[in-house]
Amino acid sequence: MPEGHTVHRLAAEHRRVFGGERVRAESPQGRFAAGAAWIDGRVLAGAEAHGKHLLVGFEGERVLHVHLGIYGTYGFGAVPAPEPVGAVRLRLAGAAGFADLRGPNACELLEPGEVKRLRDRLGPDPLRADGDAREAFARVARSRVPVAALLMDQSVVAGPGNIYRAEVLFRQGVCPDVPGRELGWERWSALWDDLVVLMREGVRTGRIDTVRAEHMPEAMGRPPRVDDHGGEVYVYRRAGSPCLVCGGVVATRVVGGRNLFWCPGCQGA
Repeated sequence: MPEGHTVHRLAAEHRRVFGGERVRAESPQGRFAAGAAWIDGRVLAGAEAHGKHLLVGFEGERVLHVHLGIYGTYGFGAVPAPEPVGAVRLRLAGAAGFADLRGPNACELLEPGEVKRLRDRLGPDPLRADGDAREAFARVARSRVPVAALLMDQSVVAGPGNIYRAEVLFRQGVCPDVPGRELGWERWSALWDDLVVLMREGVRTGRIDTVRAEHMPEAMGRPPRVDDHGGEVYVYRRAGSPCLVCGGVVATRVVGGRNLFWCPGCQGA
């Protein structure tokens, strides 16, 4: 599932390609035909992300809400747009480009009250200007749940997924099993600040890189990582490999329904 930085990039691309323009909309697949008909011919007024949720505003009060889920993809291209291929849920087209949405978990039009309810159930987003570390900490500090699970709970902090969870815990030397209420503000604020840095870099580059300069392949004389997620990481998908910092063996187990990766030597058992 795409992590929050990807959705923020999608919002920026909507603003760049379609912002202030009357767009054409259709649902070649047919599953969003009524919604596409409402959008068709309206001006795209803005686009933003909150965590893994994309919110695209048009003239009128309704907002297009997209959540890609595990299988969703959103691709942009130049005009003239080719004939749609595959199950395209929504195609937006403007003077300079088009965008095809396939296989999302959610593609719907929301009224203002529904948008508010969506936002209310999400935690603060480290990539948003209104993201508040203390608001997130208020939820963390009263929880018995391990921090590794809390970082995946979108009602606590919106945007991070499995890669950022593993990497930020490693970078800050935090044991994944520490309950939220035992974490403390200093360690939480360090995790939050690091998420801000890492995720902003993800927005800039379109990939997740978490390894500091001294541990990059060229600095350590090691081969670069080869993985379909791209990027250099410390522990994610490196189970059984030596830790880049202490040389210990990277471990893995399931936490919150997803594979967690961590270094027992650098982060505690």
